[in-house]
Amino acid sequence: YANARIKKMDISNAMKIPGVVDILTWEDEDIKTYGGGGFMMGPSQPFISDSADQEGGIIGAIVVAENGDICEEALRQLVKDSEWEVLPHVVDILEGRKPDAPVIRPPAPQGGGGFGGFGGGGGDNKPKQGNVSYSSQNNAGDVEKGFKEADHIIECDVNTPSFAGHIPNPMGSVAYWFDSPYLGPGKNLRIEGVPWGHSQAVQMAGVSPEKAFQECFFVGGRYCDWGTRKTELVTPLLARRTGRPVRCINSRYDQYDFNLNLRYIHLKIGFKKNGLITAIDDFSIADAGIQGSTNFGTSMDQSFGPYYTTRCKNVRQNMDMVDSNRGKMWTSGQHNPMNWDAITVAILLVAEKLGKDPIEIARLNVHGPESQDDPGPLPSLEACIEAGKKLMNWDWHGTGKKKLADGRMHGASFRYNQCPRHSVSSYNPKLELRNGAIHLESSGPVIGNYIQEANMMVVAEELGLKYEDIKSTLDHHVTFKPYGGGSDGTTASSWALKECANILKKKILEAAIDEANNPPPAMGFGGFGGFGKKQQPNPFKGKKPEELDMLDGKVVLKSDPSTGLPLGQAVRANLYATYSGKPPDALWTKMGHQLDTMNIAMCEVAVDMETGEVEILKFGVAADPGKIMRRTSLESQIEQVMLFSEGCQLYEDFIFDKKTGVRLSTNMFEYKKPTILDHAPVNIDLLETRAGNACYGANGISHSLANTHLVIAAIYNAIGVWVDPPATPDKVLKALGKA
Repeated sequence: YANARIKKMDISNAMKIPGVVDILTWEDEDIKTYGGGGFMMGPSQPFISDSADQEGGIIGAIVVAENGDICEEALRQLVKDSEWEVLPHVVDILEGRKPDAPVIRPPAPQGGGGFGGFGGGGGDNKPKQGNVSYSSQNNAGDVEKGFKEADHIIECDVNTPSFAGHIPNPMGSVAYWFDSPYLGPGKNLRIEGVPWGHSQAVQMAGVSPEKAFQECFFVGGRYCDWGTRKTELVTPLLARRTGRPVRCINSRYDQYDFNLNLRYIHLKIGFKKNGLITAIDDFSIADAGIQGSTNFGTSMDQSFGPYYTTRCKNVRQNMDMVDSNRGKMWTSGQHNPMNWDAITVAILLVAEKLGKDPIEIARLNVHGPESQDDPGPLPSLEACIEAGKKLMNWDWHGTGKKKLADGRMHGASFRYNQCPRHSVSSYNPKLELRNGAIHLESSGPVIGNYIQEANMMVVAEELGLKYEDIKSTLDHHVTFKPYGGGSDGTTASSWALKECANILKKKILEAAIDEANNPPPAMGFGGFGGFGKKQQPNPFKGKKPEELDMLDGKVVLKSDPSTGLPLGQAVRANLYATYSGKPPDALWTKMGHQLDTMNIAMCEVAVDMETGEVEILKFGVAADPGKIMRRTSLESQIEQVMLFSEGCQLYEDFIFDKKTGVRLSTNMFEYKKPTILDHAPVNIDLLETRAGNACYGANGISHSLANTHLVIAAIYNAIGVWVDPPATPDKVLKALGKA
């Protein structure tokens, strides 16, 4: 069921099953005092309770047994030996929004913390009514005046379905406690499988960080999913109770959390005869999800909307957020960052109304770098557009105007976005010159990307070394954590390391002069030459640090780079440097009012008017991350989001049983995702304007190319009718009036 409560549970029969080691229920003191929730989950909640507000939710009890089959048997027995109360549910948010809909939960307590549980009113928002919370924020100007100034007004619906990130590596953890004479008195904790929830798990287990150990730093493909699941947190408690190692792993069935919440958007756009937008009115009805869901994808979108990248200053955003039992939205995971495709669709419809290319409408409306009063052009956007048009052989045509040789209708679409850097993280790197080699210790990149490699490449660049000259180790006790919000992880952590490397470089050059003027005792006989060889004159003697540089693994004279010594020979001292800080805040924090690095995406489709089948012919992406830090990481990020975009717009769909609220499509047969054989080709052109302000002028790209309507807009251009995603053949035919 989607919403249910346990009235009474008898664990005695389950405990008698051979192989059952322990059973905890929501009434056990150990559970009551074990902190609730995962990272950024919202208001504090019990770790488990007697109720669950989504089908498949954790409820009631935890079983520890010798193997998974025994666990399942015991859980089935507990279900049988429990008395249940089935509660009203909401899986259709339009029904749940109605005044007479059953109220599935009260407003969240005030001051609960985190991002979830909004709805208590405040500011200009009216108090929660029934299942509906209200949000109106980041509005500007005089919308009604803007509509009066418009020559045309259009209205449209931009509906986005929920879809799953479907993390390929099911999450979980393994933990055990151990003694060690080398680690002092008290038990030590070994826990694996919870990289960025490590600190939370350790805190909940009541052990000091220096007595907790982890070796696994990677969690595979997690698309900006910062949620720590309970399976990753509970094993230290279970291991302590049982005195044995305990493993707890999600099944794939448990991995269908939302990457985007269901949302219905009604847009009203006013614009001049030339296409300049004068007013935007955005009303949304959004799924607020179950308790603990983030407000990414709901009210957070209003803070960072795309509308302020345009010259339009008259913007109104209102949102009804409906509590539901559909599922959970973690932080952040969202696949349509800040509802960006609302502006994508608006620009397309303005262009269609005026018979113009949407690229020209975008160029007219996107403001210049400085402010909304800056008419532009925006250099990064212009460069991306020109590269994209060349990449795709762009030749715009009107809606339903181009038929391919095989009889299918051709459609094309365009979108733009910022290349953002979130500016939320500070970094504390340390570099050490030890025995002639540079060492970088890190707590690890953790999320399947390669931040560590980019960090090492930057250090090598600054110190005149090769990548392989940098020795890097991973240790969870190290202060330096290179990951951060959005693309901060690579670009901002590398900026901090660049600063740190230059501090170390200064110390190295100073030490080289000091050792030249005051040579340390020779190694063996003969100094630099080794046994029996006469010590060679040091070329740096009598020089100043500012006369030296580092190049090709050597310390050299600036005036004559051919004269120098290998690093380990020039400096024998062990040196270290530290740095704490972050780059200046990125322009992304201006929420569109100022702009620097941009990207564009294009799509071409072919639609079979008889079968309704849609084929994506190709994607095109021209992106300016400022500076490419690690090309394969950037290319993979783009390929990934285009694969996701293809899936959410053509295949993926959650299907609910309205009677019970149960999700029926939580397997790879009913929940269809594209495979690598389905994936359309992605033509990519990467630009480097260095217009960002992190390392070497980088901003990165984050998930700004993720989209929900690039394919849908191309389908509209082909057939002249809107199809809500996913555009399956039956829905296309229905939109065409053929089914």
